Amino acid sequence: MARAWVCRHTVCIGGTPPLIRTGITLERPSPLSGPSPNHPAPSGDAESEPRPGRVRKPIGWSTIIIAALVAVSAALVWRRDGTDGVLDILTHDLSLFSGILPRVLAGCLLGAFISEILPHEKVSRSLGPKSGLMGLLIGTAFGAILPGGPFTAYPVASALLAVGADFGATIAMVVSWTLIGYGRAVAWEIPIMGTDFTLWRIVISLPLPVLAGALGRFVYVRLYPKPLAKDDES
Repeated sequence: MARAWVCRHTVCIGGTPPLIRTGITLERPSPLSGPSPNHPAPSGDAESEPRPGRVRKPIGWSTIIIAALVAVSAALVWRRDGTDGVLDILTHDLSLFSGILPRVLAGCLLGAFISEILPHEKVSRSLGPKSGLMGLLIGTAFGAILPGGPFTAYPVASALLAVGADFGATIAMVVSWTLIGYGRAVAWEIPIMGTDFTLWRIVISLPLPVLAGALGRFVYVRLYPKPLAKDDES
């Protein structure tokens, strides 16, 4: 019983084993010498972290350039019209921003919901890199019937890219929405320019989205071959 008690006592205390025992040299274990199950290796944590290139910086060169142009423009307006002129412009812009902000929020939410609802496999098969001419035609038709303004079109295009559509089909969709979109044609073009002008303009514009999508796909393959290779393997 004394011998068993000594083992339990040794385990309970957890003393450090001697370095030399019966002529055999034992190395003292170091808690920092290797990763433990509860503490994985730092390399695994580094790989799991997002790459710096994929993180969008809140302030970039475009933001800095725009801010500099705004400051210069405000200084010129203040020099010409004084403080009242600057305040009038700021008041008008704030009212405009308050009207646009709900639309921007709704468009962003629409793109996020679409990227979650659309089946990735079907979108990749219909609008992906291997969709060929049919993918460009589908993108053109979808852009032509897509309602709404830029707050709807661009979030939807971003969602399509996120769920497997390639650059070519997405470019065809955006160009088709810009040139053939029925919403602007019905609401503005036909009442102002007439039916004949609108129909001929649409007929002449029909091949342009397909050509733009094909050119965009060709350029994307040449500039970014590695992402396409990974998509093809998957």
